[in-house]
Amino acid sequence: MDKLTVIDMHTGGEPVRIVTGGYPPIPAGTILEKRAWVRENLDHLRKMLMFEPRGHYDMYGVLPVEPDLPGADLAVLFMHNEGYSTMCGHAVIALGRYAVDQGIVAAIEPLTTVNIKCPCGMVVASVEVKDGKAGAVSFESVPAFLHARDLSVDLPGRGRIAFDVAYGGAFYALADCSQFGLAFGRDRARDFVDAATALTERVKRDVPLSHPDHADLAFLYGSILTDGGNGSGGIATRNVCVFAEAEVDRSPTGSGVTARLAAMHAKGEAGVGQPRLFESIVGSRFTGEVARQVALADGRQGIVARVGGRAHYSGRAEYWVEDGDELGRGFLVR
Repeated sequence: MDKLTVIDMHTGGEPVRIVTGGYPPIPAGTILEKRAWVRENLDHLRKMLMFEPRGHYDMYGVLPVEPDLPGADLAVLFMHNEGYSTMCGHAVIALGRYAVDQGIVAAIEPLTTVNIKCPCGMVVASVEVKDGKAGAVSFESVPAFLHARDLSVDLPGRGRIAFDVAYGGAFYALADCSQFGLAFGRDRARDFVDAATALTERVKRDVPLSHPDHADLAFLYGSILTDGGNGSGGIATRNVCVFAEAEVDRSPTGSGVTARLAAMHAKGEAGVGQPRLFESIVGSRFTGEVARQVALADGRQGIVARVGGRAHYSGRAEYWVEDGDELGRGFLVR
């Protein structure tokens, strides 16, 4: 097989493996059509890059594709341990810096705009530039909204759990971790993963989802357990996002922060332009605020969020699979 080349970055500790070469041509079409085609025809390459021995259970990747929308500076597919997500804020933050550093867009001081076509829609990143170097990045989300509020389910061995479901480029169940008897800084990440996974499985079964733009977007991506705070007054609210196949986000989760802001706004807990601070399970932070209110295609009210953070480079690599190396095609151990 051809060799695949990548540049590795991380945003708040969460990996972003960007494919820079070696993928076969992808047929023209919409971004969702490209996503479906890659899933059906090139999934072995996702496993090769995301799984061991080159990746790990919680690896995350980006595949740039040809934009199908006028005005897009680049278009991307997101990949992880389960498949292909529709939005990824931590990857958008990395891609904003990457696009400036690689000359995909011309660097303009003090702020460079990068239009990134994601499967969920166009996401606009703003990259701080000083002396020609890219720094912190923020992005404006696709329209986000609270889908359902104040729901509850009985989870075996855990009791009655209250939660909201919100969309921030992907759908998440949002719940206070104290309901599970958990506390950040005290309990193991494994305990958060087990609790969030149990909630995700039940919500997938019991709560129907719909999206006003496309049926392909109407799936529960995961659950976010929070400390119950709202991130106001410069006091960070901690959360952990467990998504895909029980994958743990090391960052505060860009699409998750967006979903949380949408829920906060709909419940009267965050107004337009009020800054919020979000902290991940490893202590990294994103800023966030409701940038403006918007009307959704189905008449419901939503918001556009502005989320910011920093990404860093961690390396570059060239990968291939030798003939006869079955394990080299990818496996997972956890």
